[in-house]
Amino acid sequence: MSTTFATFGNDLHAGRRILPIVSRRRTWYLISVVVVVLLGALAVVRGPNLGIEFTGGSEFQIAGVADAEQSSAREVVREHLPDNEPKVTQLGSDTLRVQTEQLDSAETAELAGELATAYGVPADAVSTSYIGPVWSGDVTQKMARGVVVFLVLVAAMMALYFRDLKASLAAMIALGHDMLLTAAVYGVVGFEITPGTVIGFLTVMGYSLYDTIVVFDKVRENTADLTGQRRRTFAELVELAANQTLVRSINTSVVALLPIGSILAIGAFLLGAGTLKDISLALFIGIIAGTYSSIFLAPGLLVDLRRREDTIARHTLALERARRGETGSTSGVSPGSPRGEDAATRADGADPDAADPADADAADEGEGRTPEADPADEDDGTVGRDAAPRSARQQPRRTTRRRRSGR
Repeated sequence: MSTTFATFGNDLHAGRRILPIVSRRRTWYLISVVVVVLLGALAVVRGPNLGIEFTGGSEFQIAGVADAEQSSAREVVREHLPDNEPKVTQLGSDTLRVQTEQLDSAETAELAGELATAYGVPADAVSTSYIGPVWSGDVTQKMARGVVVFLVLVAAMMALYFRDLKASLAAMIALGHDMLLTAAVYGVVGFEITPGTVIGFLTVMGYSLYDTIVVFDKVRENTADLTGQRRRTFAELVELAANQTLVRSINTSVVALLPIGSILAIGAFLLGAGTLKDISLALFIGIIAGTYSSIFLAPGLLVDLRRREDTIARHTLALERARRGETGSTSGVSPGSPRGEDAATRADGADPDAADPADADAADEGEGRTPEADPADEDDGTVGRDAAPRSARQQPRRTTRRRRSGR
């Protein structure tokens, strides 16, 4: 199986096999929009599960409990705070965490004692902490500020690196898709949003942009001499780049997902709620979304953003007309001009003696195939040469026929 996958990857990189990534980009757009909208709607209905770091409140951790059932903690809190529904989660095998609204010192000490009695543990086995609204608001503001600064710096860096604002914009749109999808899945699962979650989101941003930069770097390499070649259009060269980096992206993602998946399983099923689970879920979903967007969304977005540029549009038009065999004239070109070049082809600076792109496109790169002989040229020996105007080729044929007939 590994040999087959390696062969498949080599075929993609060499261009012998092309998956319809850019050519079907609207299909990938539709899939992404549908998935994000559905998961986002479910997350909104469920509501965000903000941690105490963002809402403020009091927290109690009960260690060494014999039975980690949660109903006793809820009953104790409801007796003291009838209007407050506590958050009770299990940490590990013998620890419970209870989060309530903000309490003063006397209320905190009283509730801690009753929780210890309810679970049959010593009073010192219940630890308490308090997070005020000022601290939680400060954390939220710093989180938002950090995300904005990160995005601005990365967008500027990509624009300078690729010398193209549209490449940076395409990467930012793909990144926005990754963030929305990760947040939607996180909301549907119902994990608590903590500072660890924010760390995971920031890590996902970096990973997603890294994968997109790899693809765009290959695009820049493939399109460096766009108007000097007559084999592929800009969209086809971008699709080739996406195919050439596909296997690399998959391998990188699998290597990253294996340890993250292990951490997620340990954090969710063995250790219970905690920082490990919060970070690992955001990373796991974000890496999958980032791999998908860097291959199936970012290249298509780049094509849509740049395909109307004058140079790219004229080059694409010239190749499409050549492949259809059109020889009609356009502005600035007479109908009888040799080889039927149109204005778009001349504007691209193509050599009039260059090979027909329709023929060159049929051969793989590096394969020196001999052009097939034209049956109409057998008599005058024009095989392998550029076809001259028909009016210049018919006279030698008539002369040859007269000689053969003895006239």
